[in-house]
Amino acid sequence: MLMASVLQTEREIYKTILDAIFPDKQTVYVWLDDANKEKIFANLENVSIVDNQDDADILIIYHTYDIETKDKKVFADGYLVFKHNKESIVGGFYWQKGRPNLVFIKKNLQDHDIALPEDLKEYIEEDF
Repeated sequence: MLMASVLQTEREIYKTILDAIFPDKQTVYVWLDDANKEKIFANLENVSIVDNQDDADILIIYHTYDIETKDKKVFADGYLVFKHNKESIVGGFYWQKGRPNLVFIKKNLQDHDIALPEDLKEYIEEDF
């Protein structure tokens, strides 16, 4: 039962993140570096998983420590991946002590012309 609630929590968080980063897109194309994580995004409205980075609007990384972004928006899942890639990612989501943590990097949001809605501005960090 706990696993289902964690999965549901992650789905809700990612839906919020994707809606905030892409408020006007009908469908957000997501590339993942971990096929086992596709279940998080399965059945999310207006989200489609793609196999090729070039076809994606956003790259969500779980294990990749050095990624060629080609000006793509990148979001990290996991503290170590987040910390390692903080210069190029727009934000990160990770669990710490059983609680979800969400962080957006101000400079990188600005570099990608992303304006978060009011309810997510508290998660913006100047420097991490």
